[in-house]
Amino acid sequence: MKIAVLGASGRAGSEITKELASRGHSVTAIARKPEAIPAADGVTPVQGDASDATALAELIKGSDAVVSALHFDVPAATLLSALKTAGVPRLLVTGGAASLEVAPGVRLIDTPEFPEEWKVFAQGGITFLDALKTEKDIDWTFFSPAAVIEEGPRLGRFRLGTDQLVTDDKGESRISFADYAIAMADEVEQHRHPKARFTAAY
Repeated sequence: MKIAVLGASGRAGSEITKELASRGHSVTAIARKPEAIPAADGVTPVQGDASDATALAELIKGSDAVVSALHFDVPAATLLSALKTAGVPRLLVTGGAASLEVAPGVRLIDTPEFPEEWKVFAQGGITFLDALKTEKDIDWTFFSPAAVIEEGPRLGRFRLGTDQLVTDDKGESRISFADYAIAMADEVEQHRHPKARFTAAY
């Protein structure tokens, strides 16, 4: 498949780019600083600013899907507009964990333990997901990570969920960027969560 990755120089984006390329996909790796994108066979680094929908449409044209590993300062409407202009049918988004439920009707962001300083950024992810839920034309998937996503080994094993936070027997919710990238690449290939959100954790 031909996949465009936005934010390909970041921690999640670079791992996703590497994982997709290792599976034989052709990756257009888009970032404001393409020199920071790790070199790999099948990866074409491209300079681009995703906040410009018209320019972005030109960069992603011909792709089978777009994976966004951007921060939420670029709104969903901008990315969706670019995909529609370019004729790209699928958008997969590196989401946030804040809106995952920890109990019926109780989101992670609503708990006393959720750090106050994270709430502004977390709300951006919630707003983005809410916008996707109203989208009729583009086939979207929002991939919320575990509560903690961190540098760590590529284990190749994790558990999937949908709208509820996945925790282990200690009550912890964690995943490495490398294993998150595996789950994202699996979703690109297997298309198991069309117009839906899912999550993964150990």
